[in-house]
Amino acid sequence: MKKFYIHTLGCKVNQYESDGIATCLEEQGWTKGEKNKGTDVFIINTCAVTSKASMQSRQAIRKILRENPDARVVVTGCHAQTDPDQIQKIDRIDQIICHKDKIKIAKNITSIYKNNAALPFKKTDHSKIMPFIGFDHAVKGKMTRAYLKIQDGCNAFCTYCIVPYARGSSVSMPEKKVLQHLKELKDSGFKEVIITGIHTGMYGLDFKKKSSLLQLLEKINNEKPVFRIRLSSIEPGEINDGIINLAKKENILCDHFHIPLQSGDDDILKKMKRPYDVALFEDIIHKIHEKIPSAGIGVDTLIGFPSETEKQFENTYELIKRLPISYLHVFPFSARKGTPAFHFDNKVDPAIIKNRCEKMRELDNTKRRAFIAANLNKKLEGLVQHKPDTKTGMLKAVTSNYLTVFLNQKHDHRGKIIDLIPEQCDSDLNIMGKIIA
Repeated sequence: MKKFYIHTLGCKVNQYESDGIATCLEEQGWTKGEKNKGTDVFIINTCAVTSKASMQSRQAIRKILRENPDARVVVTGCHAQTDPDQIQKIDRIDQIICHKDKIKIAKNITSIYKNNAALPFKKTDHSKIMPFIGFDHAVKGKMTRAYLKIQDGCNAFCTYCIVPYARGSSVSMPEKKVLQHLKELKDSGFKEVIITGIHTGMYGLDFKKKSSLLQLLEKINNEKPVFRIRLSSIEPGEINDGIINLAKKENILCDHFHIPLQSGDDDILKKMKRPYDVALFEDIIHKIHEKIPSAGIGVDTLIGFPSETEKQFENTYELIKRLPISYLHVFPFSARKGTPAFHFDNKVDPAIIKNRCEKMRELDNTKRRAFIAANLNKKLEGLVQHKPDTKTGMLKAVTSNYLTVFLNQKHDHRGKIIDLIPEQCDSDLNIMGKIIA
């Protein structure tokens, strides 16, 4: 039986698509192998969100080739889509697969072995969303929460971002299929499904009869095909009262929002071509917190955009500091070839960017501690993970508002929704809690 190994870089959408590729391969009789242990085919699902991510993708390809000289190697993902010439310079790659043909990877790999031939890269027209593929392979103790990609592509063209060039224009999965796949995931044993996409808030806008993310979420809330759903990310200007209300306790949406801010300075936001200002962002955060005080609110920040002054950075820092935000993802700006920002003048010194990022990460630590403290000794709803913690062997639960709580329990609650109380937090932000009987 032939073995495969998938190395995934980048976002949750890439991980979702890698899981789908794995399912197709297993259906064709392949089995999952291990890195560097007699695996026949390696698939590298690349990322291109930054220049560093593209470089890391090429490094991963070369490392796999070096350590597995007899294996076949297939490359796909955003870096293969945006810069296939760079990939083709690397010797011994058997196939480069564009996004819309990811679904064909299992068939192509089988063809390689039958015909000993390589399939060249073909530029995609982005006319199709990668079809949903079942997660049956993931139920066997490896995943507790499933991902469902309902949208692909982006029409925004922020000046720093390569994604619209890699993924194409926005395309959505039909509502009936979304509901069908949610039911299938429930039947496969999943209690939580994470709704994901490249620009999820654009869901339905490409339909002939236009729809919206809110309409889809309301339909899901009414039919309740699974116990709970979670949004992976949503833009500030796409959060409305209807979506916020669906995250209240009586509804199906988790009280957790992950919102890209990028900068807390209006001039920088304009240069980024972000379609909102600081006042709108601040209003949305306060509105979420006022309506749902328990909600976890995560924020993306992009530090060191060209021409960002110390004052403009401080505007971002102070904005985050005064808002009820739960955690931060801090990204240093990296000039990405193929984007307008690559050519912008007044680049910020890398050492300054590094120092600013360190300051933001210290703020992240402070925000996480404050959010955890606000949740201690309160009743929360958690989904117990199938896989125990590797260091302690303890069970872990992910709460609706996105805290990970360690549970010192003797009974096996894996895969179950339980009520718990977080009781204490250590210096490494590990939360200890107990299940309420």
